[in-house]
Amino acid sequence: MFSHLLLLSIVAPLAAALVISAGIPTRLAKIVAALGFLAPALIALHVWYHFPLGAGAGYEFKELYETGLQGLGIKLHLGLNGIALPLYVLAGIVGLAAGLYAIQSGAERLKTYLALLLVMQAGLMGVFASVDIFFFYFFHELALIPTFIMVGIWGGKDRGYAAMKMTIYLTAGAMLSLLGLIAIYYKSGAESFDLITLRQVISEGGIKAGTQNHIFGLLMFGFGILVSLWPLHTWAPLGYGAAPSSAAMLHAGVLKKFGLYGLVQIAVPLLPLGAAHWAQPLAWLAVVGNILVIGFITIAQRDLKQMVGYSSVMHMGYAFLGVATLTAVGAGGVVLMMVAHGLSVALLFMLSTSVYHRTQTFDLTEMGGLAQKAPVLAAFFVTATMASIGLPGLANFWGELTIFVAAWQFSKVLTVLSVSGVVISAIYGLRAAAKVFFGQPTEAFAKVIAEKPPVDLRWSEKIPALILIAALLFIGFWPKSLSTPLNAALEIVYPAKGPIITIVGQ
Repeated sequence: MFSHLLLLSIVAPLAAALVISAGIPTRLAKIVAALGFLAPALIALHVWYHFPLGAGAGYEFKELYETGLQGLGIKLHLGLNGIALPLYVLAGIVGLAAGLYAIQSGAERLKTYLALLLVMQAGLMGVFASVDIFFFYFFHELALIPTFIMVGIWGGKDRGYAAMKMTIYLTAGAMLSLLGLIAIYYKSGAESFDLITLRQVISEGGIKAGTQNHIFGLLMFGFGILVSLWPLHTWAPLGYGAAPSSAAMLHAGVLKKFGLYGLVQIAVPLLPLGAAHWAQPLAWLAVVGNILVIGFITIAQRDLKQMVGYSSVMHMGYAFLGVATLTAVGAGGVVLMMVAHGLSVALLFMLSTSVYHRTQTFDLTEMGGLAQKAPVLAAFFVTATMASIGLPGLANFWGELTIFVAAWQFSKVLTVLSVSGVVISAIYGLRAAAKVFFGQPTEAFAKVIAEKPPVDLRWSEKIPALILIAALLFIGFWPKSLSTPLNAALEIVYPAKGPIITIVGQ
């Protein structure tokens, strides 16, 4: 019944991209693209619904395909456990929203733009469906390459510089990550990249503590660059500010989670001694750098899209802190936060562009009073802002709460400092909403209103936004839908630390 579904979620968007590249008419290309984004989303929801809630410890829906590289221990092994499932669902949902938004964007060379987005979508589904860590890395690169191209061609201000900086930083991070993964392959003695095999072999023999320290360091900084760990974060706000909206939605919302997922699913479980060695430095970088320093920089932003970009970097600090606790509670919080952040930041990037289309600027000082002309846009933006802050009833609340609980056992000082980030988020988030939507229109915006009166969100914009808001609310009110299989997996992967079952969604 479920055979080849995971592979289909990867192949469907690739096939759609190939058909569009064959030169079909634009109108037909939009339909093909919609199907290419819809198929992974439906498959993700299908496997989520049918995932055995108590069976998250092992891998479900497993598919194994020969690659001809068996001598190197490389096979296309697909499957989902309770840790991978939430991210796989996130990729499907955000991909559908970003794809629908791109279809109606009116971008130049739209067919090429959609084809690149579809390739990116295929890579995202493959990342979280891969049990083989070689293909885990391969699919990340498949999704990353279109990002550079889209920023360089369809990006906004400073797109050339932004694309170049992203390429340098993310290539460096990817190379460090690859070195770390290869080191695990060789030092484990498993002669396989299969994660199930690696866990079994390493649990029996282990890797020496000193070696673990070096390998985990490679993975921490490699994945850290990809996730925008301070101070290696500067590519992110610049890149997201220049990126076209759908590319920013997919990268910030989903692809950026590659590094955190790698730490939770691979690095910490396989290299526990190395993780313990680096836990304190990672936690301090996360809290002082990402949450506090970047938080204050976010408050200082006057460009709406830059503000959303910096806020994304800031919120990664919570996730890194959760990883640093080395507990099932912290890891579970990280997974829940990755999903919630992916949904909310994708929504914010999309709505920021919708604001730009109505005000002709991202400058917060040149806006005001837009709620009078676009009340639905205002309501959606405030909802996304509240989600980002961590309002109860929305998905972000559960991830942040769980991380704070885990961090309290790790370091009370760091927990207090990290909780102050909630106040920082409220300051810049609510201030942005007030400047954009409330008060009197500025003189610059009044001129825009006189020349071209703004209208509220069209249905082509409402549907992608509603998809993301519905997911935020669903998880916010029923976190058990993700936390139950997640708990089962964490009990096995983090056996000494216990599940998060008493904290989340029960």
